[in-house]
Amino acid sequence: MRYSIRKQFAGIFIGLMAGTLLLCWFINSTFLERFYFHNKQRVVMEAYEQLNEAAQNGNISSDDFNVHLQQLSATYNISILILDEDSETIRVSGGDPSMLRADLWNHIIFDSYEDAGEKNAWQQPQVQTGGTLRTNRVLARNESPFYLLQLVTSLRVNMDYMDMWGFLDNNNLFFIRTAMESIRDSTDISNRFLAYVGIAATLICGVVIWMVSKKITEPILELARISERMTHLDFDARYEGKSFNEIAVLGNHMNELADALENTISELKTANNELQKDIEKKDQIDGMRREFLANVSHELKTPIALIQGYAEGLKEGVNDDEESRNFYCDVIMDESAKMNNMVKKLLTLNELEFGNDVVTMERFDIVALIRNYIQSADILIKQNEATVRFEETEPVYVWGDEFKAEEVFMNYFSNALNHLDGDRIVDIRLQKQEKNVRISVFNTGIPIPEESLPHLWEKFYKVDKARTREYGGSGVGLSIVKAIQDSIHQKYGVINYENGVEFWFEMELVAADGGLEGQKQEQAEAEH
Repeated sequence: MRYSIRKQFAGIFIGLMAGTLLLCWFINSTFLERFYFHNKQRVVMEAYEQLNEAAQNGNISSDDFNVHLQQLSATYNISILILDEDSETIRVSGGDPSMLRADLWNHIIFDSYEDAGEKNAWQQPQVQTGGTLRTNRVLARNESPFYLLQLVTSLRVNMDYMDMWGFLDNNNLFFIRTAMESIRDSTDISNRFLAYVGIAATLICGVVIWMVSKKITEPILELARISERMTHLDFDARYEGKSFNEIAVLGNHMNELADALENTISELKTANNELQKDIEKKDQIDGMRREFLANVSHELKTPIALIQGYAEGLKEGVNDDEESRNFYCDVIMDESAKMNNMVKKLLTLNELEFGNDVVTMERFDIVALIRNYIQSADILIKQNEATVRFEETEPVYVWGDEFKAEEVFMNYFSNALNHLDGDRIVDIRLQKQEKNVRISVFNTGIPIPEESLPHLWEKFYKVDKARTREYGGSGVGLSIVKAIQDSIHQKYGVINYENGVEFWFEMELVAADGGLEGQKQEQAEAEH
């Protein structure tokens, strides 16, 4: 992604870190040497104060002070020389005594004393002296007791020193020296070390931040994928994060949103179907009622006449033998069962056409519905010596009323079994289209006459009345199919082939192909 949050997040933190390290390096390079310099000046002054205090207490010649002097010299990396009034060495530490004495006498001989009235004369830089030393700068000066703190260059070894010399309160002559090269070396080492550590820290932290940012952006990408699936009306997508941060709260709210949207869409589709039916229902009610009464009267006329005739025959004793009476009773029972079945179907059709039966739009797997029905009709399949083919295995989710969809398929399937011929094959197929899926039921047998095709969906229409009566058909099944498909505004039809007939109906797919594929994958994972 061009504008990835992960890249922005990592870039900002790496930039901040690199900037901070560069700032530290700049400050270190600019001010560290000065800080070392002032710290060294403070150390020399503290050493002088300790020497002066020992001189006041008379402890300079003691062994304890000698040990303290050695520790002071080693701790602060300074050289100390103390001479008595006769210029005899009392104490020396941390340097070559002869060189220290020579440089001290060089200071005494060549350093010029400024007149006490000249203010700030000691602050002037580049004060030249003779001998082997060159004074670069006077740092501090005191008259009573006299001492002088200077930055000097040794011409003998070409090195810079911070020298302090003068007199203690007991008139002993002292000389304190510390090398300035150690300050520069320490500063250079510190700067190089900081640069190395900064580069290494930037690289390591860059990798760590990249990995951490991945942990942060992965839940965001997951939410993006979930929202994309929701745009295709795939509401099975769920956020599975186990954290408790703000992203997890957003994920839980998206899960609740998916449930609410699915329920709302289901209710909207149901309400939309009801609205469309209400618009059409008013104009159709009167005509349907008249047509229904006329058809019922016609269809019930024949079975009622048969029942009446055989019942009168039994009453009048037309045949006295038991076999004839049983035959009469069987005819009456058979015709009564047909009338009962036809009345039930007519009531179902009546409810559908008059809109009294609410169509509940829901999402279900049409493949599972077909397989379950085929399994339940196994006895009928064997009785008809039929071979049923249905190769679809992956779930196909559709919108519709599951019970009414089963009613449509049951009518097609029972018609296929009742009209089998030839190879006695029933072939069931699903064909996905852009927004719908077509379910077709084909059976081998004699094609339907072309002139009968437009009338198949009319109530009580029968192509072959003798055969229809043989298996108990009422001519209402396909009318029920028509009513159900019209109630959900989906297509249906029939196609003739040389070796058989195919009836088909369509259902609305739940989502686009991308959403369906996601549902298939999730269901497969759940089954495993």
